[in-house]
Amino acid sequence: MTSAALHIDWTKCDGRGLCTEILDRALTRDDWGYPVSLRGAEGSRSDVPLRADELDAADDAVALCPVLALKRVTL
Repeated sequence: MTSAALHIDWTKCDGRGLCTEILDRALTRDDWGYPVSLRGAEGSRSDVPLRADELDAADDAVALCPVLALKRVTL
């Protein structure tokens, strides 16, 4: 069984936080506004696990990211 994740490219992310608003059950913001995963292993900040009911919202976050720092990946 494959699972999906939201990959954050930290070289592009500038902490605008739109993704945290769209995926508020999967992401929160740190003190500087950067997205932080609410689930998954603490060391894997780059790939945020997604549930099936979040896939459409993840696609919206990817499409709306102003700096193109997000993509949906299969794990």
